[in-house]
Amino acid sequence: MTPTTRATIDDIARAAGVSKGTVSRVLNGHSTVAARTRQRVQDVMAQLSYAPDPAARHLSWRTGQTLGLSLDRDDPLLHPYHVLFRRALESQTAPQGVQLVDLRADLQGMARLPSAVLVMHAVDGDSRLSYLAAQGVPAVLIGHQPGAFWVAPDDVGGARLATRQLTGAGHRQLAYLGAGPSQVAQDREYGARDAARAAGATLQTIASDFTVLGGYRAVRRAWEGGLRFTGLFAQSDESAAGAVAALDDLGVRVPHEVSVVGFDGLPELPIPLKLTTVAQDIPRIAATALTLVQEAIRGLPARGEFIPVHLMPGATVAPPPGGTP
Repeated sequence: MTPTTRATIDDIARAAGVSKGTVSRVLNGHSTVAARTRQRVQDVMAQLSYAPDPAARHLSWRTGQTLGLSLDRDDPLLHPYHVLFRRALESQTAPQGVQLVDLRADLQGMARLPSAVLVMHAVDGDSRLSYLAAQGVPAVLIGHQPGAFWVAPDDVGGARLATRQLTGAGHRQLAYLGAGPSQVAQDREYGARDAARAAGATLQTIASDFTVLGGYRAVRRAWEGGLRFTGLFAQSDESAAGAVAALDDLGVRVPHEVSVVGFDGLPELPIPLKLTTVAQDIPRIAATALTLVQEAIRGLPARGEFIPVHLMPGATVAPPPGGTP
């Protein structure tokens, strides 16, 4: 480079011996880059007097562009998780003039697709990704899939945390509320089974969607059908709230007779008890999704990122009847 030539990301990547995607992640402050690699990239930036061009970094978000949120066919638009996720997205997209557009899973009937799409409520091998790729529309999966841009909470690890909370309290007769085809449901069931097996506990499954009503109906139907358990892990906070309400209507006290753990960390739920739950970092998931959208638009290599979750203790877990922790 001559003294008047401005260093580029390509120059940084070549000099540091890393990919352009790694340089981009360092620039965006991602925690997924190893400390040694991050330091090497930053040293090269200093040597080449590299300064990110704010205009260049935001070329992908031009005023008038649209970002689609592709929901499953039956997903309610006002689902609490979706509302929180959308709010987190809008805090970053609105100042840049990017409009969020709610879409359904059937994208092929659309006359015009958005500038980029976030694919939500993933299933394994989600066909929306291949369709969007064929149309030349950058896409990011809220889930995980090899060869795609994706971001997801640590559903398997979070399910293990939830189940260990129950087994740690002494529960050995467990139920998983949420068996279904979605990637989220399957990953959380996998984590629950793994933790139950490690503790020598049994785990029965109850099919349900993510809603309060769905959780209520599924648990009531299962209990009235003779299914018994002392610890319940629900795939969402909403279905956990439905489960608590159903058990209460059946005369089963929570947590004295059945303990319940949810997943999401929603700030408000229609139950009198504070729910023990595994909380997602929704703002971080949204921010990572937007970074990945910009990487996809710029043609960087596809990558994915799992976002950590954490347990939020509440008042819905206690030792089983007659048991000790």
